[in-house]
Parts: sequence; structure tokens; C-alpha cells
Amino acid sequence: MKEYLVRTSHRPRPLPSGRWMMTQRWNDLLFAHWPVPASSIAPLLPEGLEVDTYQGSAWLGVVPFWLDRIKMRGMPPIPGMRNFPDMNVRTYVRDEYTRTPGVYFFSLDASNLLAVAVAHTFFNLPYHWAEMSLDQTSEREFSFYSRRRFSSQPVIFKARYRGLGPTRKLAESNSGTLEYFLLERSCLFTCNRAGHAVRANLHHVPWPLEEAEAEIERNDLAEAIGIQLPDQEPVLHYSRRLAVYIWPAELVRPALAARPVTVAATPSG
Repeated sequence: MKEYLVRTSHRPRPLPSGRWMMTQRWNDLLFAHWPVPASSIAPLLPEGLEVDTYQGSAWLGVVPFWLDRIKMRGMPPIPGMRNFPDMNVRTYVRDEYTRTPGVYFFSLDASNLLAVAVAHTFFNLPYHWAEMSLDQTSEREFSFYSRRRFSSQPVIFKARYRGLGPTRKLAESNSGTLEYFLLERSCLFTCNRAGHAVRANLHHVPWPLEEAEAEIERNDLAEAIGIQLPDQEPVLHYSRRLAVYIWPAELVRPALAARPVTVAATPSG
């Protein structure tokens, strides 16, 4: 809980009201990002969200990692969810109504079937059950493999990646930098079964980023959502670990309540 109570000055807006619903720790993350035309992202977003751009480009990210310390507020640790590999495909958006910057998840894959069910139920997240492995080959070097189960076509991601250690440049990634644009987001967005945009607020301290190297041997994830990646190397970052707190999901724009219709009186006689 200590990490939740410390720095909040990096946040673009105040902490959410109410109580967080879930906390978890994300570990040994690779952030691989490609610039893509905003026009390729916009048709895939639900109403109420718009593409957020940096230097004229939208960005598509693939983020493999593993997570642990998963806890629902007021509940004991959930059996069978101690730790497991995870991966998400994301882009960056704003809520059209409040201009809140956030992450939009096109897809998420996890090796833990119970976690997939919980994420679907409580956060409307588009999780897929996948065969996954994450092997550590040295202190900051990893081999990651994922193959989506029950998919009509193979959806595979395979990569080796390594963190290169902290640098002063990344330690001072303030507003206006690409790193701040990509990672300092105050909420996650997704789409519910009715097609409406849904938001869950987040809190974490600033990401402890490092430069990274990666050899991505196979990546079917962008193609699976209909996006063509550019023929260039991705922008790479690595992060060792971070505690994240998540608030309950809510509609981006709650449905308007029915209002009585005023009818003009008609003279009688």
C-alpha cells in the first residue's frame, strides 16, 4: 500500500474518488511501440473515444510481462492467481467528453484462465486465454512466447528482450516527451458488450524506465486486429516492476436518464 500513498504530482489529474478495487504488480515489461496513422486506429475505437497522437502519429504498443501480488479489495488472495505471464496490445486515446488521456486495449492475452474470467467480468477487458511462457535468462534478459488458444487463425508472439539499465534521460522523462505520452496515463479504456466505451481509473508512481533491446521473431498481434505495422524497428523500453491500483469500471458517458417531455397546454372549447 505504501506505493499508492506516495507521489501523485506526475498525474495529469487528481486521484479518482472512491476506493480502488484491485491491485497488482507488473514485472519485467517490454514496451514495443510503433507509430501508425491515426486513420488506421480511429475506425476501431468505440464512440466517445478519439485517437491521441504524438508528433502527428498514433502509436500501437505490444507489452509482454508477468504479474503477481494480485488482490481484490477486502478479499483474501485469490487461489490460483499467484503469478503468470500476460501481454497486451494497446493504443493511446482521449475521452471526447472530459479529454482524459488513457490506454485503450485492443486485446490482452494471459496464461491464467481464472484471471481471464475475472478481467472479463469486472473490467470488460478483451482477454484471451493463451499458451504462454516467460523464461529469465539473466538478471534483465527474458524469452517470451505466446500462442492464443481457440483462435480461428494462429496468433503468436515470440521475442527475446533485455533491459539495459537506468539512464538519466529516462529518469527525467517529463511532460512533452514520448515516454511521458506513452506511459503516464490515468485510466484504461475498453468496450463493453453493448459497444459502449468503458473506463477504469488507474494509479501508479512514475514508470521506472530503462532503454531496451529486443529480437521479435514473430508478431501476429497487430494483424489480428487489422492493423499493418510499419516496416521499421519499434521504440523499445523496459521496466523492472511497478505496483498498479485499479478502480471499478464505469461508462465513459453514462446513458442519459429519461426526462419528462413538456407538452404545451391546448385551450379547450
